[in-house]
Amino acid sequence: MWLLAASVLLGALRAGSAQLTLVGTSIIERNDCNETVVLPCYVTNLEQNNENAMFVTWKKQGNTIFSYRGETKKINTDPAFSSARFLSQVDLIKGVASLVLSSAEATVGNYSCEVIESNREGEVRMELKNSSGSWFLLVERAVIISLVCSLVILCAIQLSVIGLKYEIESQRKVCVIVALVIFAIVAGVGAALFIQDGYTVQNQAGLGLIVIPAVILVPLQYVMFGIVFDSLLQAAWALIGLKLLGFIIAVVGFALCVPACPPLHGSVLIAGLAIMAIASLLSLGYVNGLRIMGSRMKDHPRPGKAVEEPLNDAKGVMLE
Repeated sequence: MWLLAASVLLGALRAGSAQLTLVGTSIIERNDCNETVVLPCYVTNLEQNNENAMFVTWKKQGNTIFSYRGETKKINTDPAFSSARFLSQVDLIKGVASLVLSSAEATVGNYSCEVIESNREGEVRMELKNSSGSWFLLVERAVIISLVCSLVILCAIQLSVIGLKYEIESQRKVCVIVALVIFAIVAGVGAALFIQDGYTVQNQAGLGLIVIPAVILVPLQYVMFGIVFDSLLQAAWALIGLKLLGFIIAVVGFALCVPACPPLHGSVLIAGLAIMAIASLLSLGYVNGLRIMGSRMKDHPRPGKAVEEPLNDAKGVMLE
C-alpha cells in the first residue's frame, strides 16, 4: 500500500517539475510614441540555464511569428514580423525571453510565449492593445492654440486702435490686414492638424504651421509702430526685440519637440509663444499710453475731422 502512495507522490512531483513557470503582462498598450514594443516573457524556474537546451516560440493568434532553437542558434521569423528579436539574447539563460517588435509590425492581437527547457515547458499569454496616446497633453495643446489666438487678436486690436486714431495709407493698411489674415488662416489650419491625437506627420506639420509663420508678426509690429511714431523710440525697439526673442525661443522649442515623443521641451515652445503674446499686449498698452501722455507721435487726424491749426498759430495764441 505504501508503495502505491509513494509512486503517486513521485509522479506528482515529476509532473510539477515538468512545468516551467513563465510570467509576463496580461495587457500591453502601445501608442504612436513607441518606436518599438516589448512583449515581456520571463522564466522563473530554469534549472539547466543552458541555451543549448532551450527552445523559444512566439505566436500571434496561434500562428508562429518567431522561434529560436538554442542547440543550433537558429532563428526563424515570419516575414510580416521581420523586426522581431530578443530583448536580450545574452540573458536568455537567465530566463529573459521577451520579444521586441517595431511599432509598425506590433499589430494588436493575442500573443503567446512558449519556452521549453529539455523536457520542461511553459507558456504565458498576453494581449496587445492600442492606447489613445497623444504627442502633447491636452492642456499643452490648449495653451499653445490659445496663445496663438491671443497673438492674432492682440495684433488685430492694436491695428484697429491705430486705424481709429491715426490716418493710415491705404496700401500699407491693405498689406498689414492681408498679412494678418494670412497668418490667422495658416495658424488655424495648423491648429486643426495639431489638435488631433497621435504622433504623426500631420501633428508635426500642424505645429510647424502654428509656430513658423508667427515670424510675420515681428515686421508687422515694426510697421504699426512706424505708423504711430515719427522715429521709433528705444522702448518701441525693445518691444520689437522682445517679440523677436519670443519667436526665436518658440522655434527652438519646436525644433526640440519634433523628434521627441512625448515632447521633452514643450515648455520651451510655450514660453516662446507666451513672450510674444506679452510683447503684443505691452505694445498695445504702450501705443495707448504714449497717445494719452502726448509723446512724440505723428499727427494723423481721423478721416473727416478738420485738420488742426498749424503749430506756429498755436504758439501765437499761447503768447497772446
